[in-house]
Amino acid sequence: MTERDRLVNQFEREIGGQPWHGPSLAAILEGITAEQAARRFSADTHSVWEILLHMTGWKREVIARARGREAGEPEGGDWPAAGEVSEARWSAAQADHREAQRELLDLLRSLPEHQLEARVAGDTAASIGAGISVKATIYGLLQHDVYHAGQIALLKRLTGGTIRYGL
Repeated sequence: MTERDRLVNQFEREIGGQPWHGPSLAAILEGITAEQAARRFSADTHSVWEILLHMTGWKREVIARARGREAGEPEGGDWPAAGEVSEARWSAAQADHREAQRELLDLLRSLPEHQLEARVAGDTAASIGAGISVKATIYGLLQHDVYHAGQIALLKRLTGGTIRYGL
């Protein structure tokens, strides 16, 4: 199995498969309403919706970096606001994240193995992830996703939701 194949496998399992760490993001998001997704428990915490938008933005930022763009913040900012609460908008946010995931998997499947060792362009400031390999950036994104999926799972439980394993 190549490194690229490992990455594809890990992202597929993390989003909709059966990851070792617990339920997939799809299982965690299942059944969360727009109202639950928008709820903030305090002024200094993010909502499920904001976390998902954050994950989507960073997924697309990593894709752009792997394609050679200089490291920076996601196009929509680090923590986009959820905006107006509606089931249609919440569904659209989830669909957009699934699309970003598809874009990432397409990139990984088409990326030549040697390109994983290429350096991310930009100032070498570690705080923005420049100067490290594409592979390290993509593994960092996987860790980022799992971290935030855990946050979403906790927030879902705080709003009375349950999580089904093995979706």
